[in-house]
Amino acid sequence: MIESIWGLLLIGLALSTVVMALLWALAVRIGDASHVDVAWAMLIACCAIAYALLSDGSVAMRVLAALLSSIWGFRLGFYLLFNRVLGKEEDGRYRELRRKWGANATRNFFWFFQFQALFVVFFSLPFALMAQNGDESLSWLVWLGIAVWAIGNVGTIAADRQLAQWRADPRNKGKTARAGLWSWSRHPNYFFEFVTWCGTALVATAAPWGWIAWMVPAGLLYLLFKVTGIPATEAQALRSREDYAEYQRTTSVFIPLPPKKRAP
Repeated sequence: MIESIWGLLLIGLALSTVVMALLWALAVRIGDASHVDVAWAMLIACCAIAYALLSDGSVAMRVLAALLSSIWGFRLGFYLLFNRVLGKEEDGRYRELRRKWGANATRNFFWFFQFQALFVVFFSLPFALMAQNGDESLSWLVWLGIAVWAIGNVGTIAADRQLAQWRADPRNKGKTARAGLWSWSRHPNYFFEFVTWCGTALVATAAPWGWIAWMVPAGLLYLLFKVTGIPATEAQALRSREDYAEYQRTTSVFIPLPPKKRAP
């Protein structure tokens, strides 16, 4: 059994870099990088399962690490696979990167995939901490974290289903979703993902040095607002939908809040 958290993370890094290199080769072959999002989610779950199998923590915490990561990662991965990848054009974010990078796209996408491998290891950190926790009993902090994690998952699933139902209606083609949670937040899926990772960090906090896990929701928030999340998504939406500027004016960007009145 592996006693060091660094040993667990090195295993996660080796697994992630190899898989991402193979998926980069696939992206080059088919001219589509969209599957990197699927791999990112599922690899986090796979790393957490590896940590649970190889760690010397308590059985209860190792099972919990594998369970929480699997429910989250495989649910998200299969959702993305069937709703965003199979039978669909390449995601607009990656088409834009391909256009910007031009002749360097193949090389740059390799490093992009490898950066995703590093993100996999970073986001798997809370599960490594859980798997290292030797406490056989589940403390109140663990149960609180599970509750917050569950709220986040339910909210994310609801947002994804509402968006899928909106897109399935031909009358909504080219229009911005304004149903359910999407009328209260422009990115309710991102908001509830953040809640999910706060719950995960709470569970990990019960472990020695568990406070380190809070780097993950903090890092996620930075990525969502400054890097690959909201800025890229909204730029693509403004390019492709005429009503998105009005949607920005009336709807909260992140935290679900009552919508403002539309301009007359």
